[in-house]
Amino acid sequence: MKIGLFGFGKAGKAVASVILQNKNHSLQWIYRKTNKLNHRDASDFFGIESNDPGYFHSEKSFNIDELLEKHPVDAIIDFSSQEGIYTYGKAAARNNVKIISAISHYSDKEIDFLHQLAQKAIVFWSPNITLGINYLLYASTFLKKIAPSVDIEIIEEHFKDKKGISGTAIRIADVLEVKDEKINTIRAGGIVGKHEVIFGFPFQTVRLIHESISRDAFGNGAVFAAEHLLNKKPGFYKFEDLLHPYFKV
Repeated sequence: MKIGLFGFGKAGKAVASVILQNKNHSLQWIYRKTNKLNHRDASDFFGIESNDPGYFHSEKSFNIDELLEKHPVDAIIDFSSQEGIYTYGKAAARNNVKIISAISHYSDKEIDFLHQLAQKAIVFWSPNITLGINYLLYASTFLKKIAPSVDIEIIEEHFKDKKGISGTAIRIADVLEVKDEKINTIRAGGIVGKHEVIFGFPFQTVRLIHESISRDAFGNGAVFAAEHLLNKKPGFYKFEDLLHPYFKV
């Protein structure tokens, strides 16, 4: 699968590195606001031997329509910003390009836009695209169904400079139908990301924990999503839609 990448921050860099090392997929380009890395390629940037072109392109030199025409891809993976979807969304839908968004926070406006795009394109959104955290979500949902009155607390830990409540923690709270005030936030050092769901029963406690050891986990999750969207029809998909077939008894 030919992949284009939006966003080259800490997570975006990890995702690019993972795709470059995956022989089943090809990183065609990375699209950025700045032209600072133009005329370089990602394999050179990371020092990874790869046949992928992985070129850096800037919106200052190519608009997205020109880029998709000259360097077509099967999927766009987005680790950029909340507003990034407006840069490429319509062009991707017109060109039958799968949209795989890993943006932590979207407003109702962006979510509505994703659903509009999903009428013509395959659109996937996961606030946390790691496979492990989405398994945690799925398992938490089952436990809540078994014990709907159980006490639930959510703890999220991230690096010191991360602002706001984790989008993943908010997602967990929404899925388990608990209020955001049940989310406990810790910011310290260089923690990549840790989420814990505590189920408090009268005489026992169940804890489900997921910890990202490396941001490469985002890359593995994005590749998992891309592979499981291959034969899907246009529509809006979440990670649980991809996991559900594995839980059928």
